[in-house]
Amino acid sequence: MTTTFRTSRQFAATPVAVFAAIADATRIARWWGPAGFSNRIAEFDFRPGGRWLFDMIGPDGTVYANESVFVSIEPARQLLLRHVCQPHFQLSIELQPLAGGTLLLWAQNFDDDAVAEAVRHIVEPANEQNLDRLAAELARGAG
Repeated sequence: MTTTFRTSRQFAATPVAVFAAIADATRIARWWGPAGFSNRIAEFDFRPGGRWLFDMIGPDGTVYANESVFVSIEPARQLLLRHVCQPHFQLSIELQPLAGGTLLLWAQNFDDDAVAEAVRHIVEPANEQNLDRLAAELARGAG
């Protein structure tokens, strides 16, 4: 058994616009992670098999090293990535067109149930904050 944290959000933007905020290193650096965090991206090879190497910097200055691999990418439809450092998980982001926007489905599947339970109190609110920040990035636009 593995633990999956799921959330969803409707955005008043097309799947193409939402995907554009995911696929661009400059834009994802502005919104990825919980409230108050910033990102320093060392590598963002946005293609299947490509690496995403970055540091998330917490509000207190703590640096959290992250490494992921893009497993599959379907433009304006779905992204699957594998977090290859601790904690190990797979993240699926699915975009479904809606009248007037997009439904984003977020599923973060942890390899280890004990690890997932230990971080649940962080992950659940952080995933919501991540999508709050994505909404702000979409409102900001591509500039």
